[in-house]
Amino acid sequence: MRGTTGFRHAIGDAAFPPEPGRYHLFVALNCPWCHRATLARSVLGLQGAIGMDVAFPNRTGEDDPAGPNLWQFAPDRPATLTGAPLPECTAETGTGAGHRLIKSIYEAEGSDEQTVPLLYDKQARRIVSNESAEIVRMLGRHVAELGGDGPDLYPTELRAEIDALNDAIYDAVNNGAYKAGFSSDQSAYATAFAAYFDMLRQLEARLSDGRPFLTGERFTEADLRLYPTLFRHDPVYYVRMKLNGARILDHPHLWRWLCRVHALPGVAESGSLIHCRQGYFGRSWNGTIPLGPVHPMPYPEAYAHPELA
Repeated sequence: MRGTTGFRHAIGDAAFPPEPGRYHLFVALNCPWCHRATLARSVLGLQGAIGMDVAFPNRTGEDDPAGPNLWQFAPDRPATLTGAPLPECTAETGTGAGHRLIKSIYEAEGSDEQTVPLLYDKQARRIVSNESAEIVRMLGRHVAELGGDGPDLYPTELRAEIDALNDAIYDAVNNGAYKAGFSSDQSAYATAFAAYFDMLRQLEARLSDGRPFLTGERFTEADLRLYPTLFRHDPVYYVRMKLNGARILDHPHLWRWLCRVHALPGVAESGSLIHCRQGYFGRSWNGTIPLGPVHPMPYPEAYAHPELA
């Protein structure tokens, strides 16, 4: 059961006008909800207009003076997977205060929340939103005013179809992966497992007519919201979320869709499987991180090879 996010303002509200250079994102690249926001920023051409700080994929430990399980900015911390700092990780530069913890950004506004992604107004020094779906939507709605030049992710004539896909995919796949991986008992896990793979079968059938994207010829918000989960499935969720019914590689149309989306401008650099592996497995009891899969080839290199399916 997911909590309700407490900051639901929007760019375009009277207090938050759409202006280039005004807004900033705080994200963790292992988080799929953050991946939605980084994808939108990239495919909409907003990298130069919206700043971004990246937290370390592992949260604070029991020995941290602020407490455990807190998102932290730690650009110098070595990752156990690589033995070195992760080059994508940054210090906190958006607020001007140089906070170490995401929690501190919330505390400045009297909130005890601590989630990412977080969209911040640098001029007003206020949090705009911490709801990933709404961040994606507002960036798309105001892309030109913000200084971007990307595609319309939510075209009027496709909105009903996109909304229906988003709802079904969120319940069975995006959140469904977590319902399986963090299930409280065998029955709950089995239900989530069945729903997840049933939806993959439905999406495979949808793409079997040769359409390049979920709604047809255009990459839309529905594709953007599906991608972070399927990007993680084979190398992470198959093991970590106990979703070992099949790989995406075993679904030829979905695999080719995944490769097609991965090849779009801005998509590959919007996420990191190193951060994903470090974040998901680095929190396990002994911190050991699986090194595979390596067959038929390592990931994400495999995403450049649609012919593998």
